[in-house]
Amino acid sequence: MGQSLTKIAETLRDADKKVQLIYAFNGSGKTRLSREFKELIAPKNPETDEEATGIKIMYYNAFTEDLFYWNNDLEYDEDRRLIIQPNNYTFWVLVEQGQESNITKHFQRYTNDKLTPKFNEQYTITENDKTIIIPAYSEVRFSFERGDNSGSDYIKISKAEESNFIWCVFYSLLEEAIETLELDETNRSTNKFNELEYVFIDDPVSSLDDNHLIELAVNLSRLIKNSKSELKFIITTHNPLFYNVISNELNNNVPNPLYVSGEQNTGIKRWIYHSDSSAKYRLVKFEDGSFNLNPIGRNTPFSYHLQLLREIQKVKDNPLLINKYHFNFIRNILEKTATFLGYSNWEKLLPIVNGEPDPFANRILNLSSHSAHAGEEIGEVQENDRIKLIELVNYLESNYKFSELIE
Repeated sequence: MGQSLTKIAETLRDADKKVQLIYAFNGSGKTRLSREFKELIAPKNPETDEEATGIKIMYYNAFTEDLFYWNNDLEYDEDRRLIIQPNNYTFWVLVEQGQESNITKHFQRYTNDKLTPKFNEQYTITENDKTIIIPAYSEVRFSFERGDNSGSDYIKISKAEESNFIWCVFYSLLEEAIETLELDETNRSTNKFNELEYVFIDDPVSSLDDNHLIELAVNLSRLIKNSKSELKFIITTHNPLFYNVISNELNNNVPNPLYVSGEQNTGIKRWIYHSDSSAKYRLVKFEDGSFNLNPIGRNTPFSYHLQLLREIQKVKDNPLLINKYHFNFIRNILEKTATFLGYSNWEKLLPIVNGEPDPFANRILNLSSHSAHAGEEIGEVQENDRIKLIELVNYLESNYKFSELIE
């Protein structure tokens, strides 16, 4: 029996854990869960439609990216700039906290050390005989610095680079919040973090290559684990590599250097972070729209291809539930298994028919995983295709011993 996302959010809120890490497929409700959790922790006043004063939760999700959009200068095609929608969040980060240099430093780490964001100063424009003030830090232009005094044209960065930039804005604020909360309230430069309880991060890595993804996961894990305050963190992702890197990092303890063994009544905690302080889950969405939060073993790595196989096994006994995407799952499993076993291509793992890899299975898997084929536009799965899918699942289980691993 599944639960609502509100119930899942309540479970996360009530857990006595410093870090909760959640894996879920895309479309399983991660972003909706972040919104449900935010409304649970910091609901808006129904009369004013505003949040209570004092920040209780910081969150990064798809809605964070919606605060930024491009002006492509279609008339002159010269002054392309990323517009920042007016909001308290970015004003606070850029103007009040002065995080411009830190944002640039993080952004260049994950992209290119010459790719430089430049925030605008306040200026005025005239439209329809009206003078309009453009506030400082409401626009960002990007250029490649050449290392000399020559000018550099402003460019429109890629969607991946744009996502990285927006993440770096959030990450800079997160660093500031954690550093501030380390101090006694009387010594803090701002009181806006005083009520902060949770940080919810939803999939910050969709646009990174594997090397930078690992670097981000390690940096984020260390930042969280070295946080000495009572701040709690929830991280969701659909990326198995990101999940596994953070999961492994969360298994490493961080001792408190102020703790002296044998003097346990000093009131000083032995650990800044201990592996028991984390919990790991898999978020599952059911056909009826309900959800479940399944615990994953604390020291167990997440095997994406095995999870795909679990999803396919669910429809073996009810073939009418087989969909086109299940064939994509099979191909993904074959590709990962071929790489692991050292085969040059995944077709060599198919059953052999007349001395060749099963041509019918090969054709189905290719047709079902390339949208250029007309067959991809048809939602129905033919009976023969269903039968072949089940045959392939059985073949994989018996021939490569998957069934022993996933019981």
